[in-house]
Amino acid sequence: MTHPPLAAHPGLIGGRVYLDYNATTPVDPRVVEAMLPYLTDLFGNPSSDHSYAEGPCKALAASRDQVAALIGARANEVVFTGSGSESNLLALRGAALAAGRSHPHVITQATEHPAVLATCRALERLHGVRVTVLPVDDDGRVDPAALAAALTEQTVLVSVMAANNETGALQPIAELAALAHQRGALMHCDAAQAAGKVPLDVRALGVDLLTVVGHKMYAPKGTAALYVREGVRLEPVVYGGGQEHGLRAGTENVALAVALGAAAELAAAELADGAPARIAALRDGLHRRLGDALPGRVHLNGPATQRLPNTLNVSIDGVRGHELLAATPRIAASVGSACHSGTHTPSPVLTALGLPIERALGAVRLSLGRWSTAADIDTAVAALTSATAAVERQLT
Repeated sequence: MTHPPLAAHPGLIGGRVYLDYNATTPVDPRVVEAMLPYLTDLFGNPSSDHSYAEGPCKALAASRDQVAALIGARANEVVFTGSGSESNLLALRGAALAAGRSHPHVITQATEHPAVLATCRALERLHGVRVTVLPVDDDGRVDPAALAAALTEQTVLVSVMAANNETGALQPIAELAALAHQRGALMHCDAAQAAGKVPLDVRALGVDLLTVVGHKMYAPKGTAALYVREGVRLEPVVYGGGQEHGLRAGTENVALAVALGAAAELAAAELADGAPARIAALRDGLHRRLGDALPGRVHLNGPATQRLPNTLNVSIDGVRGHELLAATPRIAASVGSACHSGTHTPSPVLTALGLPIERALGAVRLSLGRWSTAADIDTAVAALTSATAAVERQLT
């Protein structure tokens, strides 16, 4: 695949400033171009024995190579799935059930994605798995000493995300994996937010299982992968014809696998070209200029350094996040609260960091990406500053 210079994304022209890349990314037109033949002419089942299978079969293998290259894996260690949630389910349920123990023990941490936390609760309820949820510090990071103290002879799996979707906090995965292995446990890492944004190498990290998600790195929704270290046994997530090493039966969606592979190749090229530094500079400029416009009122939530280069989670004194974004129609971003029957509750992630309720309710997540520009930052600073004043006027 060639990597020509990027023009503006057609889905972003003339619309609001998009600062919600952690929620989902626009599909890169080059990814669309790569996958289109497998929705039209190259429609064959890759498992068939005739000529119509040849193109799809080769494309599936090439895509596996591309995903593996992004994370430092071997191609035969990549299992294609339909979502990050499915990859996490395969990792957690698969490891717990394959362990062959009557009451296996799984360890995770408080700011994990609901796909991990809800799966852990289901394993407790349905399979008698014992689950330990570790706390995090003020930056949202797990203390390796806490993991060491929680590990037992019955621990079969530790699952800790590479980077948090709300604050961008990066976890000390290599250190946690080494501790898990000392006690004979496997290490799973949900890298949905990290893949393509920061370098990842499964060998250097020491992980046994790692989740990659397409729509977080400019591929369509509905495509993902799970790295499964060679030799690791898992209970399948879908039973049937033996596709994907017998772990996820069903005829492969070649077009979506090709999309994920193309996205992985583009992400690897951007990492090599220093794109994270460009995005981090825009993010830091946004933070600094908001602080200058609203002196003493802008508070960073999460770590200042050990975080994703694209993620800024801040609270502004005196305004709540949902009110601020409602008054800022030119900006598409996320808030740090959820609305239930008209009442807003703070994000569990920010609560786990120990933030006061008003600060947690005031949080907004501004996440940048491939098509973010300096002009976007200008617009965002002006719009958020103006909206803050407008919300304050309504409250007085």
